[in-house]
Amino acid sequence: MQHQSVLLEQAIAALITDKNGFYIDGTFGRGGHSRRILEELSEQGRLLVIDKDPEAIVLAHELAEEDKRVSVFHGSFEALQKAIDDRESMGKVAGVLLDLGVSSPQLDDAQRGFSFNKDGPLDMRMNTASGITAETWLAQVDEKVLADVLYQFGEERYSRRIAREVCKYRENEAISSTLQLAEIIKQAHPKWERNKHPATRSFQAIRIFINNELGDLQKALKVILEALAIGGRIVVISFHSLEDRIVKQFIQKEIKGGDYPVGLPITQAQLNPRLKAIGKAVKVDAQELSENIRSRSAIMRIAEKIA
Repeated sequence: MQHQSVLLEQAIAALITDKNGFYIDGTFGRGGHSRRILEELSEQGRLLVIDKDPEAIVLAHELAEEDKRVSVFHGSFEALQKAIDDRESMGKVAGVLLDLGVSSPQLDDAQRGFSFNKDGPLDMRMNTASGITAETWLAQVDEKVLADVLYQFGEERYSRRIAREVCKYRENEAISSTLQLAEIIKQAHPKWERNKHPATRSFQAIRIFINNELGDLQKALKVILEALAIGGRIVVISFHSLEDRIVKQFIQKEIKGGDYPVGLPITQAQLNPRLKAIGKAVKVDAQELSENIRSRSAIMRIAEKIA
């Protein structure tokens, strides 16, 4: 399936407030959002694109060759601070876009190991040049730790049962392929959700853990707040509740400001709120959903820096 950028027009409309500004696409993917951002920027505008997927970075460099307004940084959210510092742009960024999760090309490439529908090596790394593969991790992980990962990052209610079966299976045979793992989970899962593969939550959990996706997101949000200029915006598109909860709680905390005891006689201004929400959370409409079923769980939140 060709990658379709979710909530494309809504995200760009929310993000761009200064056509001459410096923007960051923190999840370049296959470049759909970046190309649309560039269409809105003037010749003075600048765009930094970031991704930890080597395949995405190849495409990002091709875009940079086409358009001199683009610069490229290969790394995860954890390296966002360095990318901004290198460009002496802390506190000067007009907007940052994050489109979280995996892209359609990543899911559809069996060799990446993200799909439970196609057989391939059990990799699951966003950055295939570093880190531990899912295969290596599953070969050595403690049963309780595996169950905790499946429950915390996949919200899998049968996490203990699945973890027990995975560990039992590996005693006799190595788990090295995606369909092999999917079948183990399928056999262990006692209650399948309608229209959802029983391995969905477990694969999501392992991927999130292997790539430290939630930890990277939490770090990135703090850096982005400092990186934004006053009036600059952060736009985040999430695809599951764990990501969205982190984004929602971060925005709410910075809207509220300082955490002082209830009843303390101070004004709202003295609380030093740093963000304001722009509109309500946005979801895809019926037309986009009909064109791209993978957009069904997408939710977008927008906030603007005020201090």
